Amino acid sequence: MFLEHARKAQPATIAFLRELVECESPSHDGAAINRFHDLFAARVADIATVKRVKAGAYGSHLLCRFRLPGGRRRSKRILALGHADTVWPMGTLRTMPWREEKGRLWGPGVLDMKAGLVFFVQAMRALRDLDVPVAAEVVLQINADEEVGSHSSRALTETNAKSSDAVLVLEPGTGLQGKLKTARKGVGSFRIDVRGVSSHAGIDIAAGASAVHELAWQIEKIRRFTNLKRGVTVNVGVIGGGTRTNVVPAEAFAEIDYRIPRLSDYEPLAAKFAGLTPRDSRCSLTITGELNRPPFERTPAVAALFATAKRLAKALGVDLEESATGGGSDGNFTGAIGVPTLDGLGAVGEGAHAVNESILVDRIADRVALLAALVGEVR
Repeated sequence: MFLEHARKAQPATIAFLRELVECESPSHDGAAINRFHDLFAARVADIATVKRVKAGAYGSHLLCRFRLPGGRRRSKRILALGHADTVWPMGTLRTMPWREEKGRLWGPGVLDMKAGLVFFVQAMRALRDLDVPVAAEVVLQINADEEVGSHSSRALTETNAKSSDAVLVLEPGTGLQGKLKTARKGVGSFRIDVRGVSSHAGIDIAAGASAVHELAWQIEKIRRFTNLKRGVTVNVGVIGGGTRTNVVPAEAFAEIDYRIPRLSDYEPLAAKFAGLTPRDSRCSLTITGELNRPPFERTPAVAALFATAKRLAKALGVDLEESATGGGSDGNFTGAIGVPTLDGLGAVGEGAHAVNESILVDRIADRVALLAALVGEVR
């Protein structure tokens, strides 16, 4: 039923997706995000009531409440999560144009994650067209700032999740198998600023205390904070310091990414950073940081939601698998507050954030059908 409907509607699905991909919407460009949301709102007006939530410099977030069969009294609520922003700057279409080629659809943001947004809308249209009663209120929240940390949308996401029975995250699946994501690592960062003592490198080098040398020593210690057995990773990704080659540098810094699979991993890691001390007593360290996205851990409720998805996918001829990933999404927030969350329900493809970003055409229909079946399953 759902699969046949999705196949018949696939030309319309692709046309809708092309419109969204060709409406570029980079992070930090509030005007572009708002244009994208204007287009999206116009295209879903037949099936959803749309509300905008101001997001400051990011433009706006979008809330779409779907009008579905099943009566006005609903005891359940489903929150679907997506984002409008992409990592691609304005003008990327000139070098990465939309195209249909080799059984794929290509273009900036097609996989991450405009296809997921389109698939969900088309799934809701399938429920309406087939007159399938839906017991839940269904809300799609499209955030404007996911790719840059979700600072303006996090509170909105958590508030809406707390009043929901389940959260469906429309990020792409894992790999070309399209595995769903039932766990994500927490994502955070630390910054170390080192203050030393400058001096003339040729005349009086001993009078100086090199911030760069101190930072190099600290980096070697930080490297050992990674614990692959526990899945904890720490990466010094950006460093800087100094002014001229003939000056002993008085300042240096490092920016560090870390990933943790469990919230219980945070305090021990934070204690290691807090415990760093200068090797050269003439230097000082300032350490700042945050856990930007808490871990989304696989709970029995998450496992049960995946089991439902796997059963429904089997009826569609798909052997659905699950995965855990080190990447973060807005699903981290909903999973961390205990709401059953299923992530990776968007497109199947590869090349997120890369020039080969693309999705598989022959996996469009089954993903749309799965989303429709999941929402229709709620009782």
